[in-house]
Amino acid sequence: MTVAALLATMSVNAQDSTIQPYFELNQMPNLLEIMPAPPSFDSPEFANDVVRYGWGKQQRLDEDRVALAIADAEWDDLTKLFLQWKDAFGLEINETSTPEIYKLLVTSLATTDPMRKETKAFYHRQRPFERFNDAMPSHEEDELRGEGSYPSGHSLRGWTISLLLAQIAPSHANEIFKRGWDYCNSRVIVGAHWQSDVDASRTAASVGFCALQGSESFIAQMKKAQQEYNEKSGVGISSIKATQLQPARIYRIDGTPVNDDTRGMVIEEGRKIVRK
Repeated sequence: MTVAALLATMSVNAQDSTIQPYFELNQMPNLLEIMPAPPSFDSPEFANDVVRYGWGKQQRLDEDRVALAIADAEWDDLTKLFLQWKDAFGLEINETSTPEIYKLLVTSLATTDPMRKETKAFYHRQRPFERFNDAMPSHEEDELRGEGSYPSGHSLRGWTISLLLAQIAPSHANEIFKRGWDYCNSRVIVGAHWQSDVDASRTAASVGFCALQGSESFIAQMKKAQQEYNEKSGVGISSIKATQLQPARIYRIDGTPVNDDTRGMVIEEGRKIVRK
């Protein structure tokens, strides 16, 4: 197995280590060549990072918000991760009840997750909780200490999920992207990432999402996922029923429905008229 394929496979949760990505890492856009360096610690941009770090700590006073941020820290169990979009998406995503959607998401993440690795290793940016010697409400200190923070892997993944789900269910795009936006900000709240890490990852996710559109396998699986969503959510059925139940507005005298172009004696909205 190539190094690129190995990295992609390792990025998928331990429940399924056999997922083959749509592209190998060397076929994906190189974030190290695309993205600028993270803000230096003496820059105005970093001053904003510090302000946002303070904002994140304030959010911890809200028990519900910090609980959500802790739940958003899940990485290994993709089924638990996908639950974070259940309300916004309108369906619970798992391998049993939505296998096509699940397969699309897992394979897409196996393709895009590894994009961050080279950039994180190159810049090896110190994380907020390390710089301020702060405790994390999500208790990820031992796991994250010494690992670069730029860009944010969670945010790259979360925004990618949001882009994919919005493509599957565009009618829920507002709710999906709101959930994705808050998910990314959860990384600031727990002190895992600077705001500039998160912002860069949203852009990185968009780059990866665009690359996915060039895979015929991705396009085919996306169609299956969209069909499954329509069937499971009732979108397609509701549309058909609405059409079937829509009463005809114009009838011939014998009761046969006709269109607006029909001429002669008809019954329109309960009244007998002559259409010329």
